[in-house]
Parts: sequence; C-alpha cells; structure tokens
Amino acid sequence: MLKRLASFFTYLMRHYLPDAYLFAILLTFLSAILALIFTTAGFTKLITTWGDGIYGIIAFAFQMILILVTGHCLALTPAVNRILVWIAKIGDTPVKGGMIVAFVAGICSFLNWGFGLVVGGLLALQVAKRNRKADFPYLIAAAYSGFVVWHMGLSGSIPLVIATSKHAQNFIEKMTGAVVPVSQSIFQPFNLIPAILLIVTIPILMTLIHPKEDEVKVVPEDRLAELCGDCPDVEMPQNPTLADKIDHSYTINMIFGLMGLIYLYYHFSTKGFDLNLNIVIFIFFIAGVILHGKPVNYIKAVSTAIKGAGGIALQFPLYGGIQGIMIGTGLAKVIAGWFVALSAPETFYMFQFWAAGIINMFIPSGGGQWAAQGPITMEAVKMMAIDPVRSAMMVAWGDQWTNMIQPFWALPLLGLAGLSAREIMGYTTVTLLYSGCVLSIFALLVGFGVL
Repeated sequence: MLKRLASFFTYLMRHYLPDAYLFAILLTFLSAILALIFTTAGFTKLITTWGDGIYGIIAFAFQMILILVTGHCLALTPAVNRILVWIAKIGDTPVKGGMIVAFVAGICSFLNWGFGLVVGGLLALQVAKRNRKADFPYLIAAAYSGFVVWHMGLSGSIPLVIATSKHAQNFIEKMTGAVVPVSQSIFQPFNLIPAILLIVTIPILMTLIHPKEDEVKVVPEDRLAELCGDCPDVEMPQNPTLADKIDHSYTINMIFGLMGLIYLYYHFSTKGFDLNLNIVIFIFFIAGVILHGKPVNYIKAVSTAIKGAGGIALQFPLYGGIQGIMIGTGLAKVIAGWFVALSAPETFYMFQFWAAGIINMFIPSGGGQWAAQGPITMEAVKMMAIDPVRSAMMVAWGDQWTNMIQPFWALPLLGLAGLSAREIMGYTTVTLLYSGCVLSIFALLVGFGVL
C-alpha cells in the first residue's frame, strides 16, 4: 500500500510540481495575496517588507553555499571517501541502500543540520555508484527524509535561542526571567523519544516505498561519475616553477591547517560544545584543507563542488522576501492566532505543531519562524497556564515537519545530486504523512500530561 502511495505522490509531483525556483515565486504571490486579505498592511508595506527580506537573507544564503561547497570538498578527500565507500557497501541492495542513507542522515541531522544534509547526500551518491539498480531520486529522498529530526537536535534554532541569555528572541526569558538549558528541551523525554523513534523507523519506512523495478530511475554512469567526482590529485609539472612548488606545498597547507585547529581548540575550550553553523563550515573547511594535502588539490575540489551551488544562490533570496512579507505584515501572527483560538490546553500543543507546519511553508528558516510565532506562543502560554518550553518545541517540530514538501532545505542535496525538487518530493510526502502522525500523537500525549 505504501509503495502505491509513494508511486502516486511521485507521479503527482513529477507532473504538477513546478521547478523549485517557480515554486518560490508562486509562494511569494500567495503570501502577498494572503497578507493583503488578512492583515492591515497596504501595498507599499507589502512591497517594502518583501524587498527588505530579499537582501536580508543574503548572508545566510552565502553560509549555505559554503556548507555545501566545503562539505563536498571534504567528501572528495581520500580519507572521507573511504569512510563513505565503507558505509555504502552495507547498502548492497536498493532497499538496504535507502535504509542506511536515511539512518545515517537522521543521526547526522540530529547532531547538526548542515552536517546531516551534506553527509546524507554524499552517502546517497556513493550508494548509487555501487548499486546500479537503486532508484537515484529515492536515495536522495531517503537522505532528505532523515533531515526531518533536525530541529529536535543539537543545532535546533529554537532550543538554542531559549538557552541563550539576553537573546533578542528568547521570549521565554523575557516572560519568566530564566533561560532554558538544552537538558530541559532537547534532552527531555517528550522530545528525545519521538526523535529516536523517527530516526529508527524512517529507514524502515524507506524499505516500503522503493519504486517497482519498471519505475526505477537510474542515473547514467557518466553523470554519476561527474557527480561523485574523483579525489583530486594534481601532479607536479616536470619542470616546476617557484609558483608551482608553492601550489603543491604540503608545508604551507599543514601550517595553515594547524592555525585552524588551534582556533577550533580555543573555540571549544572557551565556549563548550558550541557547534553552530559557522563552526561547522569552518570544521569542513579546515578538515578539507588538511586532508587534501596540497593547496592545488583543494582548489580543484572547490571547482568541482561549486557547480551544485546555483540553486541556493538563485532561490534563497526569494525565500527571504517571503519571510519578510510573513513577518513584516504580521501574516505569520495571524495564522498562528487562528490555531490558538481553536485550542484547549490539552490540544494546544498539537495545534501549535500544525500551525508551525503551515507557517514553515512560507518561513522555512527556524529562527525566522520563531521570531514570527514566538510572541503569540508566549501570550497563549500565559492565557492557558501551560508549559512554555514544550510550547516552544512544538514550533520546532512543525518547522522541521513540512520541510518534507518544502524545497528550501533540499537545495543543498539537490545541488549535490543534480536533481529537481519534483523528483524527490513524492517520496518525502510519504515521510511527511508518517512523521506528522507520529509527532501529532506525541503532541497530544504532551497535552494530556503523559510526557
């Protein structure tokens, strides 16, 4: 049954879902129309918030390009390539391949969302390279499905914000005067149990939705070789100049890499396990520099990796504009308010989760969504006398949930794989339905005091 359901959604997405760029433009139109209908914002306010949002996300877009490029370069080192190949060998059948990709992506996404996206995608490429009968979009969808737990994990924007004193968006501290350590959010049973359950069961779900043999889409050998790439090893010219010797200098590379390691030691020794996005990029960068051995090898790896970054550069600013409309006009607060009005104390957490899922379609950035939904969440907490931490985490759950049908976070994966969103979203729609049921049940259990 699930295989037929996945086949149905795959057919729908491949025939009716526009390119991710057009999807972002259509979402822009929809958010603008809804803002004009349901808020007091006029046309001028709408246009200015949209325009401000477009360039307001440029720094984040560049971070995403860097995490894709540095992660891909790291995977092109001989050492990391051997690890990925070793793991990929476990997936010696199409179904096993989907299982191992989803499982590894889930664990890595829980540790850090950027790490999970890159590792999941690169592992999927290696599985496809060694298992020519596996459906390639299915493997990339398995990698993206593992991402559905990211906001319950160590790099979740909302739990990290409410654990940071005097943060502008720490609405819990503003209301109660106290910060919330991650031991009271991420590592509480109400959050940890469903996270582990999803990490373990989504790989099983993948075994049930692999397409039939006559529906399998296999990437051509030459295309796969281009996507995976070989570990670069540029040879020294026969009569090297001084410039050539510098380009191939292991010494220069190691000294530079040592500088990076010293910085990382200082960072973690003074700030604890602060694994933020910039540090993940820095780790990928320094590790890649060291493991490539020669500067010229890293330069060649970057030339290979940068080819997949076009979608991010094109589409992220569009989502910045949508986020600007949603927050600047107050539309996000209006939508959140509808669900608050429908709620009782026992059902509030579930409705909060659903509301966050809808808002995430327009504001796929977790931090941006909390900025929009956080204040009305805290107002509801005071009115209903319910737990602010669990309420905040419901926003986190909803934010990660509908990513399964939102191409925004899939762009790094799609860049690695050379696929379009429509080719994987049929499979991830099944993940959306399954994870939505699981998280809705747990939200109800929280509401009735079981967790």
